[in-house]
Parts: sequence; structure tokens; C-alpha cells
Amino acid sequence: MHPALHSWREELPATLVRLLAYLGAAGVLSIGAAQFFQSAPVKEAVKPVQRSDWIEIQRPFPAFALSIPEAVDVPAGYAIRRHATGNGRKDILTLGERDTAAPFLQVEIYRPGSEIAAFADATATIAGNAAGMEPVNLQREDEPLASKFGPLAILTFEAAKGTPRRCLAFVREFDEPRLQLSGWFCQGDAFIERSTLGCALDRLTLLAAGSEPKTGALFAQAELHRSYCGQRDTILAPTPKYHLLWKALENRREPRRIGR
Repeated sequence: MHPALHSWREELPATLVRLLAYLGAAGVLSIGAAQFFQSAPVKEAVKPVQRSDWIEIQRPFPAFALSIPEAVDVPAGYAIRRHATGNGRKDILTLGERDTAAPFLQVEIYRPGSEIAAFADATATIAGNAAGMEPVNLQREDEPLASKFGPLAILTFEAAKGTPRRCLAFVREFDEPRLQLSGWFCQGDAFIERSTLGCALDRLTLLAAGSEPKTGALFAQAELHRSYCGQRDTILAPTPKYHLLWKALENRREPRRIGR
């Protein structure tokens, strides 16, 4: 027999044994891996956090004021939000507690940047801004409300989340400057009177226009149309107290008269 053929015949069993050993080891590893991944709990993919387009400014410097002497003892808030990309600004003034049956007033002055091409209509604006209250029965009234800022679109709605409340909302847009005024006045189970809302907005004033002279001109013009809550005479009523504006809304007991 040829020597080369003899060597091949002798080495064949050893090669076959090594091949079978390799295949067996691979099979054992495959079974082990399958058992490991099968027993490990399946973890859900981490969902990315939905970030708001609006950034809350820390320690905001107020540009507007809402002076209601009758509500000097109720909580007041001021927030400024900036759009992350469009640079729009929202100044939000609040008076009262958000989730109670007591009166609560919110006023928002929105000066948009490049984030929007046009303002949403009144219904969409209130539905979006008041989404946290889950507004229901949102209806727009036919007759606007006269105010020092001109006619306001008026809407009514009820808060379905938290304390049941009825609210009177308002919206007004301006082209020069590009500005939107909106908000709502809420209280318990009775709608706010239109005249009460008009009186509250009569108290909205500008503190600082900054680099926006058109905003300053808008508020200066509004002051010329201020009704002083029904009392036009600025000498007789520089800071009038409208009896329905705040404390009467809380249904507080009348103060005791002297001698009783």
C-alpha cells in the first residue's frame, strides 16, 4: 500500500473524533444560550420622555400686573414661558387657587415668535390652554364683551377635572403688535357675570414693555378706554372697588353692622 494512502487511513478516525467533539460543544453552547435568553425577563423598550416645547423661566421678571385690591389676601402667581425654538413668550397671571370652588382668574398674554404662522381660533385656544381642566360644554357666545382692549370673544365651559367649576373665558388677537390676550374666570357652580370679567380685565396693566414699544402703545391706548369698572371719572374712582368682582363671588357673609 502506498505510504500516503496509509497515513490518510490512520488519521481519518482522529479527525472525525475531533469534528464530532467540536459539533457537540457547539450544540451544548447553543442549548445553554437558548435557556439563558428564554429564562431572562423581557424588558420593555425605554420610552423617550415627551418634552414640552415651552420652557418655564425661573425667577420671572413681571411685565404685566393685575391689581385687584379686593383679592389682596388670595394667592397670586406669575409665570413666563419661552418657546424652545420659535422664541415666543407667554406671560401667565393667576389669582386664586386653581382647584377650588372659590373664584379663580387666569390671564395669558402671548407674544409669538416664529413657532406659529397664525393664532388658533378662540375655541381651539381655550380648549388647548385649559386642557388640564378637561373643559366640557365649551361654547362660544354670539355677542362679544366690550373691554378696554376692544371686543373680546367670549366662551363658556365647565371643568370636568378636579373641583367642578363653571368658567367664562375670553380671547382677543392683535396684529400690531402681534399679541393674543386670553384666559378665564371660574367659580363653583355659577357662571361669572360678563361685567365681572370686564371689570377684572380693566385692572390689567403693563409694567414694562422692554424692547417692544408697540406693546407699550397698545396698553397706553387701552387705558384711554378704561371704564374704571363702570365709573368713568378717574378722580372719583382712581381704584374703584367693584362689589361683584371678588369677595362677593366667594359668597362670604356680610360684615356685621355696628349696633347689632
